[in-house]
Amino acid sequence: MQSDAAPGNMPVPMRRLVFVVTEDWFFASHFLPMARAAIGMGLSVAVVTRVRAHRAAIEATGAQVVPLEAERASLNPMAAGYAAGQLAAILKALKADIVHCIALRGILVGGTAAAMAGIPSRVFALTGLGLVGARSDRLGRATRLALRALIRGPLASSRTRFLFENPDDALALGLDPLDRSVTVVGGAGVDPAILVPQPLPPMPPLRVAVVARMLWSKGIDVAVEAVRLARTQGAPVELALYGAPDPSNRRAIDANTLRAWSRDGIVWHGPTTDVAAVWAGHHVACLPSRGGEGLPRTLLEAAACGRALVASDVPGCRSLVRDGVEGLLVPPDDAPALAAALVRLSGDAGLVAGLGAAARARIETGGFTEDAVTDQVRAVWRDLLDA
Repeated sequence: MQSDAAPGNMPVPMRRLVFVVTEDWFFASHFLPMARAAIGMGLSVAVVTRVRAHRAAIEATGAQVVPLEAERASLNPMAAGYAAGQLAAILKALKADIVHCIALRGILVGGTAAAMAGIPSRVFALTGLGLVGARSDRLGRATRLALRALIRGPLASSRTRFLFENPDDALALGLDPLDRSVTVVGGAGVDPAILVPQPLPPMPPLRVAVVARMLWSKGIDVAVEAVRLARTQGAPVELALYGAPDPSNRRAIDANTLRAWSRDGIVWHGPTTDVAAVWAGHHVACLPSRGGEGLPRTLLEAAACGRALVASDVPGCRSLVRDGVEGLLVPPDDAPALAAALVRLSGDAGLVAGLGAAARARIETGGFTEDAVTDQVRAVWRDLLDA
């Protein structure tokens, strides 16, 4: 028997897809279906991330987890450059065919590393512009211009594809949402077979919940003020806050402030692992974000559960919520307008039910399911592999 197989008989090596994401919890909470979809395509998958408590959940998909310490809150170019150098060595060792970079810092570090490693097939998946997108001052505009120049310039190649969760973010970076290199997806998608509508609790009171990281940028303080205003107008409204402060985020609300807010129909419950149970006990999902969203998962989950949505009229939120159809949109940072919306809903149980039913239908037919999103992303990977 010959010891060396003929070239035509050599096994074809598996193509390797490498996700780059700063935090393991973010990948575990949003992108496990994408890892499973890639493995289902026959790809070898690795996730390069800062490892804390979610390695097992990621590895359960069949993906390899590769640790990389990179502080996402740091904007220090030297720190980012050092992380990119480390990542470039990892990408070379993994022999990556496609580098799929998630979120803004993942794109900046991962795109730099892919360029250093000579890997032209890149996916830049923007999950929102964060504070950069929310600021309308000169610094915000200048930062967006700088990001546009980087992401479309030295970090990109002719085989770079862009994933956005709303068309506004594509336009902010100077990209046409209809361009061949751009795909707009329905966030990370949700599974409507797992998150299903339950009967609404009786009214009154109107039970409102905010399920989010406890950040000032999410407008948690606006929700608190709005509910207090609504109650002074005689509206029977209660507010539940579910979520934890994010110690890595400089916009985190401290626990003492959250506890101080917990009075007069407002309760901070801390984090939850059972959003279905939360929405079973509430009528309305509220997210008075100040902007910078991609497509908030909390609204997708609540909509799948058939709950009315009340959100700020900002990119991402308005991609899901159509005013008067699935919910109500209010100007950002406007507690009186949010209070007026809650007062209106508190007096109209039929409207609350109708908005919730429309929200569920939007998930099922609007491209916001896990299957719909992974189908779009698989098409992007296939395009790059064929190239």
